[in-house]
Amino acid sequence: MTKSPVPGTLRLPKKPARPTPAPRPAATPAPTARPASPGAKPRQRPTTALRTKPPAPAQAPHQPPPLPDTGDRLAKRVAALVPCSRSEAEQYIEGGWVRVDGMVVEEPQFRVDAQTVTIDPNASLISLESITLVLHKPADWVDGTEESLAKLNRAARRGKVHDARTLLTPANHLTNDPSGIRMLQRHFKHLEALVPLETAASGLIVFTQDWRVARKLNDDMASLEHEVIVDVAGEVSAQTLHLLNRTQDADRDLPLTKVSINSSTPERSKLRFAIKGAHRGLIAHLCARAQLEILDMRRIRLGRVALRDLPEGQWRYLAPHEKF
Repeated sequence: MTKSPVPGTLRLPKKPARPTPAPRPAATPAPTARPASPGAKPRQRPTTALRTKPPAPAQAPHQPPPLPDTGDRLAKRVAALVPCSRSEAEQYIEGGWVRVDGMVVEEPQFRVDAQTVTIDPNASLISLESITLVLHKPADWVDGTEESLAKLNRAARRGKVHDARTLLTPANHLTNDPSGIRMLQRHFKHLEALVPLETAASGLIVFTQDWRVARKLNDDMASLEHEVIVDVAGEVSAQTLHLLNRTQDADRDLPLTKVSINSSTPERSKLRFAIKGAHRGLIAHLCARAQLEILDMRRIRLGRVALRDLPEGQWRYLAPHEKF
């Protein structure tokens, strides 16, 4: 029996039932690869954080720690033997007065354990002074000054450049060096190249550790006389020599130069140039004005210091009595 609705009550129709949603697949199926056309290059897609994680970096193999140094520093051992302070011990070592098992060692940080350490009985700290080296530079070698190295073009920098500084080695030391200075490793450190010389020329150049020598050469550069021997082709006549010396009167901007003939033959002549200061290209300019072909150029004196019989490519110490 059907119940009758209660008066005053609104009856709504029943809502239709919602359809049950279809279950989603666990993974999105990969798109079907299109067949590649013949001769096509394989496509390489960039790896990004949204697509594929980059591979983890390979771990560097474990390296064992360096073995610790054994023994004491040589400076500590010398300070106990003399006895003296640690800084004085380093000066003895750098002065070449200390031997380890009969071999001279000049490194204060050198480690010694059971070795025999001896000190020269004539050891002194007075001789630890700055030194100056005189080198006979070969032709076509850069003189080692900052000015010359800065003027090298890019092509020369990329190629092999012969730097005269590389000749300052024990193997190139003059055998019978008249200075009597003992050669030490510290003599090849902190060397300043002074008084530039043209790359095409050979002759005397200076390297120094002494600030007094550097100041002397830099401050007195304009008044320092350079003696250069120049070989030219052919015979130099008196008229040509007069033209070389008279050029100074025609051009007041040129530095004072005195030219004389050392020897002259129909094939080759030697000219002596005495110039105040270092002037690149001056001799070439004067010879070009006189229509002379330069065959060789060599600086044999700088102030009062002469090259003498120093062979090409070798060096010697500036003796204590020598002054520029």
